[in-house]
Amino acid sequence: MTFARADESLNMEDLTRLVLLAKAGDSESFEDVVKATYLDAYALAYRLTQNIDDACDVTQEAYFRVYKSLKNFRGDSSFSTWLYRIVANCASTHLTRKGKRRHYELDEQLVVDRDDDSNPEEKTANSFEWDRIADALAELPPRLRAVVVLKDVYDFSHKAIAKELGITEAATKVRLHRARKKLREVLFPLRIRGGDDKTV
Repeated sequence: MTFARADESLNMEDLTRLVLLAKAGDSESFEDVVKATYLDAYALAYRLTQNIDDACDVTQEAYFRVYKSLKNFRGDSSFSTWLYRIVANCASTHLTRKGKRRHYELDEQLVVDRDDDSNPEEKTANSFEWDRIADALAELPPRLRAVVVLKDVYDFSHKAIAKELGITEAATKVRLHRARKKLREVLFPLRIRGGDDKTV
């Protein structure tokens, strides 16, 4: 399944303007905000849940919370960062409620193409690498997957991750270490078995 951005030309300034209009009660502007940010929100939800249906549910719930809370958005961080935190929180709640790991089919996985001008060989290589990484992420328990995705993909601070997942910063660091270790074991099994990769 492949998605494209709703509006490739929308820049940060335009998004900020739409958010301000939506915050003031303009429903059409809110719809435009959703269209402009849906792909990124869905991508995060998918990476955290590793399931298309769960990702859709999480994204829908996230935008419902955004709609209800938009008047309280103060702009201390970017709208995208605020949205990511809501998505992460919704995903955590959703997975906790479901109480089990999620499974997915590789041929259904989300592909986000951010560079239509890249050459075919480069696209194929990048797609292959993402397949391997996505497969490795799918093997992680949700609590470990959430931390490594938020830290290594979305660059959240340990403090922000701890707040959104309802854990301590110390627990965040421990889970991140365990998640990275498990990913290395899946992605580089020969190096691990051969004793060449001993770094943390």
